[in-house]
Amino acid sequence: MDKQSLHFKESDVPVREPVTKLGGQPVWLEEPAWPLSAETGNPMKFIGQVRLPGARVRLAYLFMTDEEDFVDGTWEPEAGENAFFAQPGRPAAFYEVAPMETGPTHGPDHIAVTSAPDKDDKAHTFLGGDPAWLQRDEEPEAPGTWEHVLQLDSCDAPFDVNFGDAGIGYAFLNPETGEGRFLWQCA
Repeated sequence: MDKQSLHFKESDVPVREPVTKLGGQPVWLEEPAWPLSAETGNPMKFIGQVRLPGARVRLAYLFMTDEEDFVDGTWEPEAGENAFFAQPGRPAAFYEVAPMETGPTHGPDHIAVTSAPDKDDKAHTFLGGDPAWLQRDEEPEAPGTWEHVLQLDSCDAPFDVNFGDAGIGYAFLNPETGEGRFLWQCA
């Protein structure tokens, strides 16, 4: 996936199209599969969705546990406190899902506006390309199995997402299965 810089514009109406967006409610392409926190069993908060490249319509969905009481492990890719997966495709086996069409979200719909990065682009929010790690490389195991889909700087998000202190989230997808991994790092 070629790198595209991202910024977000609030929509006047709820977005029901299969497009890249943050906030609102997911646009499900198959049976709804709302992830549940491994620790609390409560629905995770919807952060957004990414329209994947290609002729076939596919969406990848991003969720993370966000409770009033602290829940540990939201930064870990396999702790069951965040979720990234595609439809068509399947969620990972380390968290439960519920057939909920709607649930908790971070805010209203914000449509993604993409642009080609210029050669000196220092943007920290983008689709595709190679991750710009804040700390060390934490690409999921089994190189070649995972594609980097999204890098989201919490400072660029149109609403508060808790990726620590000025944190950045990294989303990877197995294009064959639709299973994903998400993690975040902070300064």
